[in-house]
Amino acid sequence: MKVKEIYSIKGPYREPMSVKGYYFGKGKKAACIVGSMRGNEVQQLYVCSQLVRALEALEKRGALVADNEIAVIPVVNTYSMNIEKRFWALDNTDINRMFPGYSGGETTQRIADGVFEKVKDYSYGIQFASFYHPGDFVPHVRMMDTGHTNESLANLFGLPFVVIRKPRPIDTTTLNYNWQIWESNAFSVYTKETDCIDEDSAKQAVAAVLRFLTRMGIIRYHSHSGYIASTIHEEELRVIRTDAGGIYRRYAAPGKEVECGEVMAEILHPYEGYVMSQVVAPVDGIVFFAHKKPLVTEHEIVYRLIRRLHT
Repeated sequence: MKVKEIYSIKGPYREPMSVKGYYFGKGKKAACIVGSMRGNEVQQLYVCSQLVRALEALEKRGALVADNEIAVIPVVNTYSMNIEKRFWALDNTDINRMFPGYSGGETTQRIADGVFEKVKDYSYGIQFASFYHPGDFVPHVRMMDTGHTNESLANLFGLPFVVIRKPRPIDTTTLNYNWQIWESNAFSVYTKETDCIDEDSAKQAVAAVLRFLTRMGIIRYHSHSGYIASTIHEEELRVIRTDAGGIYRRYAAPGKEVECGEVMAEILHPYEGYVMSQVVAPVDGIVFFAHKKPLVTEHEIVYRLIRRLHT
């Protein structure tokens, strides 16, 4: 294992921000794994740290296939992570909306440019990402349908679901999208948590990446074969919104099967404590995403369901 500084930026009031990469093997640029891009992505950082440990052990055992280099970048936005702020601390911009970056631009554009120069030439790019809505997911692999998408490769992670998303204009500045434009096979892996650590889904994510690297002939590793993934297009997910704001009491967690009419959550009056509204399943299905925070606003997305098709 080699540790290299891939980008550094001076800070006016504190030590420079240094982005470090961990490199395993040598030869062609086979796979690059990127962790926390945002300051609250603790789970993503943790998964990468466990992946570094696993790859270091495999390298010592001689289990890396010759002429392959694997890079792991556990965290990009160290400044924001140190103060537990999701976006860039100074101007609240999102580094993952700044790719491919610009060396003469704003701070987050320069960070994105410096990182992308080091990761853009790998055959496979894997990002541990987080969603813009606060909540929990069923672990899955997400891909953007850019015209460079290979759905069959996503199945090799062995996670329960593969989600295909049509990119919107705002998505064209993400790492996943630009990896694909630069002809890398790019995947975003989502685990259950973001701002706290979930051991079970973290282990599942590490195993999924090692399984993928094995099936692509980059490492030699024996693992459970995983799931036969179901492919879902994001527009097929049934979105459920609240009809009131207040204190949120969740009953249905990700992965739970629900029936039409089942109460999935309740919204309580924040001052008087009575049930103002119930969130009811509109169809039979499986909970794919579930809101987690204790408060909700009116018309907020609290669930996404995989509809169960009756035969």
